[in-house]
Amino acid sequence: MNFERLYINGEWVEPVSEARIEVENPATMRRFAAVPAATREEVDAAVRAAKAAAASWAASSMAERVGICEKMLAHFLTFKEEIVDLERQELGAPRAWAESVHFDFQAERIRTFIRLAPQLPLVEKLERSTLYREPIGVVAAITPWNYPLGQVVQKVMPAILMGNAVVLKPSQHTPLTVYYLVEAFHRAGLPKGLLNLVTGRGGDVGNVLATHPLVDMVSFTGSTTGGIEVGKLGLDSMKRIHLELGGKSPCVILPGADLPAAVRTCLNSSMLNCGQTCSALSRLIVPREQLTEVEELLLAILPEYIVGDPRDAETKIGPLANRKQFDKVKRFIETGIEEGARLLAGSVPTEPVAGYYVQPVIFSSVRNDMTIAREEIFGPVLCVIPYETKEEALAIANDTVYGLNGAVHGPYEEAVAFARHILAGNVYINSAARDITAPFGGYKMSGIGREGGLEGIREFTQPKVIFDRID
Repeated sequence: MNFERLYINGEWVEPVSEARIEVENPATMRRFAAVPAATREEVDAAVRAAKAAAASWAASSMAERVGICEKMLAHFLTFKEEIVDLERQELGAPRAWAESVHFDFQAERIRTFIRLAPQLPLVEKLERSTLYREPIGVVAAITPWNYPLGQVVQKVMPAILMGNAVVLKPSQHTPLTVYYLVEAFHRAGLPKGLLNLVTGRGGDVGNVLATHPLVDMVSFTGSTTGGIEVGKLGLDSMKRIHLELGGKSPCVILPGADLPAAVRTCLNSSMLNCGQTCSALSRLIVPREQLTEVEELLLAILPEYIVGDPRDAETKIGPLANRKQFDKVKRFIETGIEEGARLLAGSVPTEPVAGYYVQPVIFSSVRNDMTIAREEIFGPVLCVIPYETKEEALAIANDTVYGLNGAVHGPYEEAVAFARHILAGNVYINSAARDITAPFGGYKMSGIGREGGLEGIREFTQPKVIFDRID
């Protein structure tokens, strides 16, 4: 794959500028690829191509859109080995995780969108009118680095299936695997202009998209700070704003819970992908009388999370994604120690020399007013917070500006009742599996709108009501 091109109006094109953004392998700290730094003029060309193509695609049938997406999926599946290898190189993901989460799960997401899209009623009879759900038009999709394909799939698939045109800007840190998804659409015969790829830095490309007069919707996934900036820019011209942002999610253990299962579930969420997951259960809230037992379980299970070279089959946790992330996580660990949290496991990482590696860190006896309990660390750091009563546990769980995810472990009925009071868009009961057909998104500062499932597909439509009953 030639990564030094842009995809505009159905063609892989050479960039006008010689400026490139180098992609670093975080496991070696060596730069191994580069993508174009798209200019304002190239972004404008991509948006105009999308605008020119949008009307005819909006008029196409659902069967035609599904057919193209099915062909795309067939091509996408042939790229599995290349994509898995690149996720290891550009993100530092261990092989097994790259295969199961960064590829296989994304393929299943694509299948699910294709299956669900025809189920969304695009014409609905109301009592005295008819509701039509129509395409929005040109969608600017701005995606993060921590799940390079996952967040692209969550935006591009429903947008295309609902009859929109897309201009995609992937993260400058992990832009490579996206090329294979775009190529799969190209080989599937997606009409020109409906999907455009412009690589570059957020301030250069993302802001141009957010303010472009021909963009109708901005769908952004990333930090809350970045989402607020993009949202403000988009609202200057009243674009549809769709934001999936940060989290500081609680995992609450109630008396009577299966402690080993609860601890393992929490560690999986907070440690895998090197903790670089917006929905990570990064606050473990436990009964004070069970604190010692929980700590012993954490220390017993934690050695299973082996940190090392992503190429090693035994590795479960690779490096952090880049130097900026490494420095940020290191500062948070130092802050936790300074604020008096008890360091149960791990240490302050030393200067990286052959990869941005951080051993898992567990702080215990954390207060919820500490910095490490309030801010999104985005690294393999878990905060254990004890509580006295269930009322206090709920207050701690909800005492955050975020509301993306949560988990409750305990007797089933009691856990469900507790979960109903957690202010979050998603809550897991005990070790329940994720439902790929369910919507994903958060309350409060965790975003606006939903991704996935029928609700996520609906986000890429706009309702029109025609009052057509005369009687």
